[in-house]
Amino acid sequence: MTLDTTTAKGAANRAAPVAASGDGAKRRPPPLLRSASAGRVSGLTLGVVVLWLSLIVLLPLAALTVTSFSDGWSGFWAAVTAPVALAALWTTILVSAVVAVLNVVVGTLIAWVLVRDEFWGKRFVDALIDLPFALPTIVASIVLLSLYGPNSPIGVELNATRWGLIVALAFVTLPFVVRSVQPVLIEVDRDVEQAAASLGASNWTIFRRVVLPTLAPAIISGGGLAFARAIGEYGSVVLIGGNIPRETQVASQYIQQQIEIDRPVNAAAVSVALLAISFATLLILRFFASRGQEREEKAT
Repeated sequence: MTLDTTTAKGAANRAAPVAASGDGAKRRPPPLLRSASAGRVSGLTLGVVVLWLSLIVLLPLAALTVTSFSDGWSGFWAAVTAPVALAALWTTILVSAVVAVLNVVVGTLIAWVLVRDEFWGKRFVDALIDLPFALPTIVASIVLLSLYGPNSPIGVELNATRWGLIVALAFVTLPFVVRSVQPVLIEVDRDVEQAAASLGASNWTIFRRVVLPTLAPAIISGGGLAFARAIGEYGSVVLIGGNIPRETQVASQYIQQQIEIDRPVNAAAVSVALLAISFATLLILRFFASRGQEREEKAT
């Protein structure tokens, strides 16, 4: 009797793992099969991403670059260094830099107010920040022209001036800084600020020594994105800018002008120059982002 009981228990114990493994095999594949399946899915996903980027980004940029060098390096250099082209590039870079700095200051202030202050209509103002993203830029140019044009209802005429370009580009690029700084400001530890205040630090000292180092990567990122967007903007400046060569003509308007007079090589060359400036800006932003991430990892 004892032997039979022991034998039955042993058989049951041996059968249990087999049953469990069989049941588990139906619910979840072995680790080797799971990794192989995951590898196939990752490969398919990577292939779709590479194909899409090639069709949408890489091939058009390659075609643009090839067109810009149709007349060789000397033709490319002559097109980029033409006096009117250089003036348009200089105007574009100068105005974009001013707009980026302006939005860094004003955008950070707006983000601070939206996060730290409570007032009536706060949600409306918060939603209004994203309006330039949804509004067609040509509509913004029409609105700005009606407000700051020759028949300005407020008596401020900025039409065909660089100040008009700055106002138009600031309107389009403002959300980049606000939306970059706002989530970081929400996550800032208020206890550190309160501790600094308890030690007698002024508000400016707290902001400069405690808050600003935390916000700096987001501010730089937002300012860089605003600059990169302003470099290639066309719709918001097409009417209020005036398109005056050597004065208010930006690079995008110069490119359109070259297309209209049947000089596609010149247009492509200036387009490649703009592309290089934007790409360099994005690389600098990536560098600062990686440095900030490394510092955070070392701090933790």
